[in-house]
Amino acid sequence: MKHPESAIPSDRTRLRIGFILTRQFTICAFANFVDVLRLASDEGDRSRAILCNWRVLSADMTPVTSSSGVTLQPEERLGDPRRFDYIVVIGGLMGELEQLEPEYTAFLRRAAVARVPLIGVCTGSFVLHGAGLMDGYRCCVSWFHHNDFLEQFDGLEPVSDQIFVVDRDRLTCSGGTSSAHLAAFLVDRHISKAAARKSLSIMMIDEAMEADRPQPGLPLDLTTSDPIVRRALLLLQQALDAPPTLSTLAARLKVSPRTLERRFDAALDMTPFEAGKRIRLAQAERLLQQTQRSVTQIAQDTGFSDVSHFIRVFKATYNTTPESWRLIRASTAS
Repeated sequence: MKHPESAIPSDRTRLRIGFILTRQFTICAFANFVDVLRLASDEGDRSRAILCNWRVLSADMTPVTSSSGVTLQPEERLGDPRRFDYIVVIGGLMGELEQLEPEYTAFLRRAAVARVPLIGVCTGSFVLHGAGLMDGYRCCVSWFHHNDFLEQFDGLEPVSDQIFVVDRDRLTCSGGTSSAHLAAFLVDRHISKAAARKSLSIMMIDEAMEADRPQPGLPLDLTTSDPIVRRALLLLQQALDAPPTLSTLAARLKVSPRTLERRFDAALDMTPFEAGKRIRLAQAERLLQQTQRSVTQIAQDTGFSDVSHFIRVFKATYNTTPESWRLIRASTAS
């Protein structure tokens, strides 16, 4: 990754970021973060590293391969963390996190001692916890990795109901587009709100989201340690517009329909059908509150047979219609 002009910070630089990329890092999370910095750093879309400076760091300058197979060449050795305002760890596939070389852990601990704020993006928060650098801090984790986090770190409760968390000198986010919103938060803090708004606008992101904006994903009460039920929930969440039948879901998981029903009952005290309905209604809530899509379109997007069916199910659950629910939420927000 090369800057168009010299990457040496100037006397106009207000925000300096050092990146550590884990093996199989998520390129979307990294690219979103960097593009916010790039667009905020210069006038227009000229991409000069003037107001922001960012560098990819390495212990030995070995190229790092992302989870998509794209390889990135680091730019500088780890060195002194105090030359940066923040150190950002971009995580990725779970299986690769334990292979992070000890030089990186030592570097992150030096940064913490020097009071350089640390940022964990995607599963980068796992890296910070594994290095013993998140004790006493709140930590944002993607709903997708909520149970993985609980299994690895006893006694710690991750935050999986908002897109990022800022807790003093530790900042964590769930990854994906939330990394753009966390980067915009830093740009707002160190450069200007206008610069943050400009970056997001050019990236076709409507507006900056506050840290406590809910993550799209599974309802938080659908948590379980049962691996079969967890996989079933993810499959249901990934097929919102065309919910699989019980037999199809069971076949995907290589268990019998009866076994799947028993495991759901033991884990969640509900059937797979009831869990699927709860997931679809949670998504409908999000679309009603955060988009201008019609009720008919939302019914289609969340797998209901028609809008009348959607309205009946919604009213039976919330004791009001989707349109009324949307109006009440809008008036409450204003």
